[in-house]
Amino acid sequence: MSLETLDPVRTAVLTIDLQNDFLHPAGAYGRAGQGAAAIAALPARVGPVIDALRAKGGTYVSAQFTLVPGPGGDPLIAPHLKKLRPFLGKGDFAPGSFGHALVDELQPADYTVEKVAYSAFYQTRLEYILRALGIDTLIVGGIVTNGGVASTVRDAHLRNIETILLSDGCAAFRDEVHQATLISLGTVTQVMTCAEAAALIGGAS
Repeated sequence: MSLETLDPVRTAVLTIDLQNDFLHPAGAYGRAGQGAAAIAALPARVGPVIDALRAKGGTYVSAQFTLVPGPGGDPLIAPHLKKLRPFLGKGDFAPGSFGHALVDELQPADYTVEKVAYSAFYQTRLEYILRALGIDTLIVGGIVTNGGVASTVRDAHLRNIETILLSDGCAAFRDEVHQATLISLGTVTQVMTCAEAAALIGGAS
């Protein structure tokens, strides 16, 4: 794929973890005082890209981090994540809950993928959906740049799926980490701003 041959119908915007439990003040991270202005700004930045692609016949897929409730309702959570985020508990990121849902500004997605690890491809139905729809290009945004976003972009690269990474449509809790990750991913993806991506889509035939 080149910038001159982008086919909107074969393209999807894929957002990573833009959920209430991450972004909403009443969500798990908000209640714990964990947040960043750059992350809160993402829905407003990514929304116009989604709108532009849908206007050209494209697709929007939301990948949403999921903590599966275990016995007694306590989440099945990886030990490293429990150590990193000890405030996570019952009901957080649970399927069907307010916290698990995509933020209001971006609802509804055309397809929602529950993910249990960093990559949106790991043990999910994402690749099946993309292949079934004939999608071979992803425009990726979300959080965090060095975690779920980076893992998903690299996994797409391994599957010969072209990607465009939205430089201001993803964020991390520390800007220097975000910037370093953009540089690192430049070898496997095209990097552009949300405005540049929207303009690219608008000019596609």
